Amino acid sequence: MANNPIHLTLMIGPAVPLPVPPEVLDALISVQVTTSTSDASGFQLQFTVNNRSPLQTLFLLTGGASPIPIMRVIIAVSINGSTDVLMDGVMTNHELSPGADPGHSMLTVTGKDLTQVMDYIDFSGIPYPAMSNEVRVLLILAKYAALGIVPMVLPSVLIDIPIPTKEIPRHKGKDLAYIKSLADEVGYVFYLNPGPAPGMSIAYWGPEIKVGQPQPALNINMDAYTNVESLNFRFNSDSKSLPIVYIQNPETKVPIPIPIPDITPLNPPLGLVPPFPKNIDPITDTAKYSPIRGAMIGLAKAAKSADGVTATGSLDVLRYGQALKARSLVGVRGAGLAFDGLYYVNSVTHSIKRGQYKQNFTLGRNGLMSTVPNVPV
Repeated sequence: MANNPIHLTLMIGPAVPLPVPPEVLDALISVQVTTSTSDASGFQLQFTVNNRSPLQTLFLLTGGASPIPIMRVIIAVSINGSTDVLMDGVMTNHELSPGADPGHSMLTVTGKDLTQVMDYIDFSGIPYPAMSNEVRVLLILAKYAALGIVPMVLPSVLIDIPIPTKEIPRHKGKDLAYIKSLADEVGYVFYLNPGPAPGMSIAYWGPEIKVGQPQPALNINMDAYTNVESLNFRFNSDSKSLPIVYIQNPETKVPIPIPIPDITPLNPPLGLVPPFPKNIDPITDTAKYSPIRGAMIGLAKAAKSADGVTATGSLDVLRYGQALKARSLVGVRGAGLAFDGLYYVNSVTHSIKRGQYKQNFTLGRNGLMSTVPNVPV
């Protein structure tokens, strides 16, 4: 699918995908890719097929009629010569339905990113003697190097190495759930970021970072400078909660309640006027941890409920000039004093059709009014 200055690349195959033949690309109707901070990334491909289409063979291969364990899909888009990998994942579901005219059907293929591969086999019982959480994560991710997954594991503030004579940690459940549980123990997140080249993915295990260079501003109500189709804001004063972490005094065994704020160097305030926390959220299972680890878990919990201001909108990528990316900052202009400023992009849905590339997105920040005088244009 090509329409200058946008060019779509679709690659499909077992383990190492290859560019699809022109017949498959011609049958492609639409592409949808969703990236979110709260869940695994997913995709949907829609094809129109007839009885002699090569997609019939593809459907048989990926539908279980062969011993191929996974069918991998890579979706990349080039805008003005700059290529972004939107998805590197595997097919999980297929639907075939009648088309609008006789002799043609609609094939819909859905899937998830490569974290789906980490959710297939239960490895319970594997020992990890004298290994901290980050070392265990590196060892687990090494199994998926053949898929082009490169680990980016950041050491936690508290490196806790269990003494083998007292405790030998063992793997619990499937890899994906276990990696996420190790992240939860230190207040971290885990996700896969496709790219930077097709066939590669970055497996990030570390704190959720809300700092960095913002993307070009989203402009609304600015006449010729407007680059979004819609942008709606919502301020929820009841969304914020105050986590209370309980730390046990080792001498008296008395739990000590400690309130945890949602502001850290990696999660700075993006709004000057945050909502007042009206809910108390006690976290009782932190008493067995050290004060530092309990505080990190509380900080991660507080960050999840900190977004009192949310925004939803849509844009045309050609008018915006590039694809908006999730898990990074973006500026907003023209919305007024209360809502202008920097936001964190919580989710983005790419919708691509022949000659059209649009995005739906959600933004969030912790309060009203901007903390910066200007945002990057």
